[in-house]
Amino acid sequence: MQTLIVGPNEGGQRLDKYLQKYMKEAPSSFLYKMMRKKNIVLNGRRCVGNEHLQPGDEIRFFLSDKTMEQFRTPALQEEALAEYETAFRTGKEIAILYEDDAILAVNKPVGILTQKASKNDLSLNEWLVGYLLCKGTLSGQRLSTFKPSVCNRLDRNTSGIVLCGKSLEGLQFLTELIRTRQLIKRYRFLALGVIESPAVLTGWMVKDKTENVSRIFDTPLKDGARIETHIRPRASYRLPDGRIVTDTEAELITGKSHQIRAQLAHIGHPLLGDPKYGQGNGMPGANAQFLHAWQVTFPARMPEGCSGFSDLAAQTITAPLPKRYRRILTERVKE
Repeated sequence: MQTLIVGPNEGGQRLDKYLQKYMKEAPSSFLYKMMRKKNIVLNGRRCVGNEHLQPGDEIRFFLSDKTMEQFRTPALQEEALAEYETAFRTGKEIAILYEDDAILAVNKPVGILTQKASKNDLSLNEWLVGYLLCKGTLSGQRLSTFKPSVCNRLDRNTSGIVLCGKSLEGLQFLTELIRTRQLIKRYRFLALGVIESPAVLTGWMVKDKTENVSRIFDTPLKDGARIETHIRPRASYRLPDGRIVTDTEAELITGKSHQIRAQLAHIGHPLLGDPKYGQGNGMPGANAQFLHAWQVTFPARMPEGCSGFSDLAAQTITAPLPKRYRRILTERVKE
């Protein structure tokens, strides 16, 4: 007999899904048969597989060691774990803004991927796992049944808040808030020219996947997605070359890829440093847009079933502006 205790990061998932991860090589029919025959029991009782696990639940396997070895998902070996630990060590600039047992919010610097674009990339996802491994709250074996993950994506050259699920419960909570647009997401950016007053920007966006460029149209399109962004200028500044930029806040009502960058370029105020939509408007030595995911505010009333996150109700997480952004605001002459 072997006994498995459900870890704090693994609660919330169905027993059958958990078993399929833990015994990856076992057919589903075998697992259900073992549950019917009480060769796999949950908390000392017969189970059918649709039970939702809680941290501390005990799963017993009345199976031979040979059977367990044959079907069980192996723990990640040291060479596989090294990738995560390397990502954590190289991500020293990543700052933690908020952390509890279920979720984590970090301030992502410019130049770091949120998720891998190719096999050999090191991204924030790998940094997250490496952080938890080094902290001792995650093990190679536990990674076989649940892998912590980022919940929202930022472009490589956009800085700011990224929310991460440390546990399945936390991942499901954040994913639901994002899916139902219950999070208020505010950005800061530097746009070329003077933006004089607040505005509501609307339009229809079409993504050109071949060129990875989003195009904005003022009239409805069959294949276009409606977008909406609220902007509010804070102040305008003159750069050394004589150009003027406006430090601006934006609240995303919809959340599409490149939404802010494409919309501001469409109205004639491309973001400073944007290599894709800015038409070469960067500063010497700058090859990234001045766009920062600045604040996230949680809803005052949490979704049903999320009472465990009541401490976050109406709370705002703020990510400090990066140094290069602050330098524009402190060293330039205000208009």
